[in-house]
Amino acid sequence: MDSKTKFSMMHIAAVIVMLCLGMASEGKPFFESSLIEPPDKLHNHGSCIVELPNGDFLASWYKGSGERKADDVRIVGARLRRGARGWSTIFEMADFKGFPDCNAAMAVDKSGKLWLFWPLIIANRWETSLLMARSTTHYRLPGAPSWQWQTPILFDPGDRFAEEIIAAVEQFKATLPEAALGEISKELDRVKEDAKDTYARRMGWMPRSKPTVLPGGRFLLPLYSDRFSFGLVAISDDNGENWTPSGPIISAGGVQPSIVWKKDGTLVAYLRDNGPAPKRILRSESTDNGMTWSLSVDTELPDPGAGVEALRLRNGNWLMVNNDTEEGRHSLAARLSDDEGASWKWIRHLELWEVDKGSASYPSFIQGSDGSIHGTYSCKTEEQGGETIKHVHFNEEWVQAGDQ
Repeated sequence: MDSKTKFSMMHIAAVIVMLCLGMASEGKPFFESSLIEPPDKLHNHGSCIVELPNGDFLASWYKGSGERKADDVRIVGARLRRGARGWSTIFEMADFKGFPDCNAAMAVDKSGKLWLFWPLIIANRWETSLLMARSTTHYRLPGAPSWQWQTPILFDPGDRFAEEIIAAVEQFKATLPEAALGEISKELDRVKEDAKDTYARRMGWMPRSKPTVLPGGRFLLPLYSDRFSFGLVAISDDNGENWTPSGPIISAGGVQPSIVWKKDGTLVAYLRDNGPAPKRILRSESTDNGMTWSLSVDTELPDPGAGVEALRLRNGNWLMVNNDTEEGRHSLAARLSDDEGASWKWIRHLELWEVDKGSASYPSFIQGSDGSIHGTYSCKTEEQGGETIKHVHFNEEWVQAGDQ
C-alpha cells in the first residue's frame, strides 16, 4: 500500500469515527443511571468524574464517618472501563492516615496528565486545610492510578490581597440595603482583619468544582475558603508546575466557583450561595483570563447553599446542574443555555423527591468524547437507607425534552 492510499484510508476512517461520535450524542433523548457502589452508613460526598484518554471514566469522592471532624475520611475512587456496563469495586485514591482527606477534584491537562486535588484537613477545621495535588500518566490499567508525583500547593496571596479585600468589602457593603448590612457588617469587618493575617490568607483554600483548562492551555483550579466565605482561582501556565493565585472573587457567602468561558474570552464563575437571603446562584466575571474578578452578584436561579456545576459544551451551549430550591437538596436540576448563560431555556430534573425524602448534591459533570454528558453526585434516599455516589449519562436532547 503506497503512502497516498494509506493516508486516504486513514482519513476515511477518521471521518467515520467522527460521524459515529456525533451520532452518539445527537438524535433521540436518552438517560441512564447507576449507583457506583451500594449505599452505606458512611459519608460519601464531594465526587468528581473525568474521562481518561483511553476512554475509561474515573470517579473519586471522600468516604468516612463524617467530614472535617472525622479522622478516618479518605478519598476513594472507582473506574468504568471503556465499553463496560458496571463500575469497578472502589479503591483508594489518597489517604493521610489520622487526618481527614476531603473534596476531590480531578482533571486531565493538555499533556494527558491526570491530576487529583484535595484539601488535607490538619486540625479538624476547614480553615486549617492544606491544598494537596497528585499527578500521573500511569492510569490506563484497571484499578487505582499509580501516582508519580505529589506536593502541597502553597501560595501567599500577599499584601495586595488584603488591600483588594478591604476595598472590595467596602464596595460590596455600599451595594447592600441598610437592613441587610446590619446583619453581616461584623462578619465583613472580620474578613478584612483576616485578610491582613499571613496564616489566614495562606491556609484553608479548598477545591470543589472541577478545574477548567482554557483553549490556550491555562489551568484554572477554582478554590474557596470557609474563613473568608468567598473564592479565588489558582492559575498555572506550565501544566501545574507553578501556581499563582488570582484576585479574590468577592461576595457575601459565594463559595465553590465553577468556571465556564465565553466565545469572546470572558470567564464566568457561578458560585454556591452560603450567604444571606435571597438564596441565589452568584455570578462573577473575569476579562483577563482569571487574574481578576468582578464582585459577585445574584442571578435569578435559586440555590439553597449547595454545590453548582457549570460546563461549556463543545457546540457552545452551557450546561448547569444544581439544587434548584432555596431550601433543601431534594431537587437536582440540569439546565441548558444556548446564549452563554443569558437565559436557560431548558430544564429537566435529575432527581425530584418530596422534602426530606431524598437528597442529591455536589454535582460533577463532563462532556464525553462522544458528545454525551456524564455526571456524578451524592445521593441518599429513605429507601436506600444510606448514601452513595450516583452516575448519570444522558444527552442534550434529554434535557431539552423537559420533565415528563
